[in-house]
Amino acid sequence: MPTESLKKRLIQIVLQRSFQYRDAPTFQLASGRLSQFYFNCKTTVLHPEGMYLVGTLGFRLMRNLDIQAVGGLTLGADPVACAISYTSFREHQPIEAFIVRKEPKKHGTRLPIEGNVADGDRVVVVDDVITTGGSTLKAIGAARDNGLEVVQAVALIDRQEGGRENIEAAGVPFQAILIREEVMRAFREGEEPGL
Repeated sequence: MPTESLKKRLIQIVLQRSFQYRDAPTFQLASGRLSQFYFNCKTTVLHPEGMYLVGTLGFRLMRNLDIQAVGGLTLGADPVACAISYTSFREHQPIEAFIVRKEPKKHGTRLPIEGNVADGDRVVVVDDVITTGGSTLKAIGAARDNGLEVVQAVALIDRQEGGRENIEAAGVPFQAILIREEVMRAFREGEEPGL
């Protein structure tokens, strides 16, 4: 199926399951700022069709990068990374998934990163939503600190509020599956279907 058709359907699911809007800015973001709209993308990526769409579109963004793994900061990145990893296997180009802990375990192996990644592996860092890019940058830092080569960052949704610029300033190319402008355009046009 063409990428644009998949994106259009993903936007519909995001509007149905993950998007909230208020006339007044009442949603507090991770940055502390208040916003009129909020994306909770876990409800999209954990939906069967949403998982298929995110996995397919995400994999298409990185299939030519010669990478060994995809992952990011728990919890937002986890279902995105797993959807892409699953799709990569179905496409006969397996890519491992990994999870960056917010802080290392205090027991057992005390690993800051979970998954089958090794020093020198080329990886893509993913996130569900980026605003300033703080979570993605934290995951990039942890990956680099643990010997991984971060070749790209990918977000399910870029809120277009400086995150791309901050990630690229850290020397990492960035792509988004969807951008705020696309979702807001569909929201204004009333493209939300019943699922």
